Amino acid sequence: MTPNLPLAAMVIAGVAAPAVLFTLLGTASLLNRPLPERWTGRLAATAMAVAFGTFVLALIIYGVTATGIRLLSYGNWSTSREGGIAIEFLVDRLSLGFAALTAAITGVVAAFSNRYLHREAGYNRYFVLLAMFVTGMLLVALAGNVEVLFIGWEFVGLSSALLVAFFQERPATVSNAFRVLSVYRISDAAMLSAAVLLRNAAGSDSLSLLFGGARGAAAIPMNSATATIIAVLLIVAVAGKSALLPFSGWLPRAMEGPTPSSAVYYGSLSIHAGCFLLLRSAPLLEQATAARILAGALGATTAAFGALTTRVQSDVKSSLAYAALTQVGLIVLEISIGWYTLAFIHLVGHACFRLLQFLSAPNVLHDLHSMAGAMEDRQSATSSDSVTPWGGMSRSLYLYAMERGFLDSILDRVIVEPFTRLAGWLTRVDQWLCGAVLPAVSPIGADTAEDRDE
Repeated sequence: MTPNLPLAAMVIAGVAAPAVLFTLLGTASLLNRPLPERWTGRLAATAMAVAFGTFVLALIIYGVTATGIRLLSYGNWSTSREGGIAIEFLVDRLSLGFAALTAAITGVVAAFSNRYLHREAGYNRYFVLLAMFVTGMLLVALAGNVEVLFIGWEFVGLSSALLVAFFQERPATVSNAFRVLSVYRISDAAMLSAAVLLRNAAGSDSLSLLFGGARGAAAIPMNSATATIIAVLLIVAVAGKSALLPFSGWLPRAMEGPTPSSAVYYGSLSIHAGCFLLLRSAPLLEQATAARILAGALGATTAAFGALTTRVQSDVKSSLAYAALTQVGLIVLEISIGWYTLAFIHLVGHACFRLLQFLSAPNVLHDLHSMAGAMEDRQSATSSDSVTPWGGMSRSLYLYAMERGFLDSILDRVIVEPFTRLAGWLTRVDQWLCGAVLPAVSPIGADTAEDRDE
């Protein structure tokens, strides 16, 4: 299908604006010639404004001139082999709306960050990662083939982990960033596996076959087992990226980053990227009943877990993160039921509301300190010896919520420790094989008997 020229121009301009910003700031950093703060802030604001304006115009043009989903192709990025990597965007009201939301939210965060991180040592590094994140989110929102989707997915995950480790002088921050990156690797592996199976099943890497079908209609001719496997892999990828159970343990660790990055990642956009992907792949989910049941169960249990855990958090950012997780679980549940319009409205409203809460978190902390005395008076007035029929269960639930579902210890015992033991065993085997085949090598700096004689 030949794309409408104004629509194609608006879409590529919207994606190019943050991509150019990322290239410019990243190149300046690599050359150790970072731009002054005033120029970085102005360029970031301009790029986000251009992206938002072009996507709004694209949405208007699409509403006037187009019906149904449209595939915009911009040629091949690589021609080293036949076909290469095509740059394809899938355009409809859903993708353009989410892209415009992404540009608007990141524009607000960029303006807030310009002042919040003023004279911070990592100011330029923060905006490089923010530009990478925006580019990745727009690629995820508009992806028309597997390659574009996976590149955007990787951009989002990498920038997220690096921003968690933004204050790299703190050992705990770096450790938590590695934990986040490890969960993202599981998500990425599931995404890549689903992409390979989809390519084999459809005979093409174009997502228009998957995302372009009518609701309830079979977009891709595949058997039920294949559709179920691909859908389950997508759900695993979404669970890792959106912190659904059992991967929710990394969410409080991700709060180590600056408040603006927490707002855009774990309050408004990144945590909703998985929900958006499920919403786009609704035709596939409708072919896999078991996968829809799994998604609904994960969404419901995650919502219950988040609602319970957020009530006992001792810091504002963790409390807001688990509150956001509750709504993400409900959005996933709505998608599994088939309430697609409601799920998208819920996503947009929650992203905007949670952004405001995260950005105002420092003020909330100030208000909480001023209220501490009144809260202590109220707690002292309440009898601590009162016993209710549900006292034992309440204490158990409180302990469960305080320990955040024991997810870290469970994952350590089930995944980390077996993997570490396996790696240690393989290391010993490798050392034994190398020792059996290769001659012994003296440690660096040690003199042999022959060297001493000489």
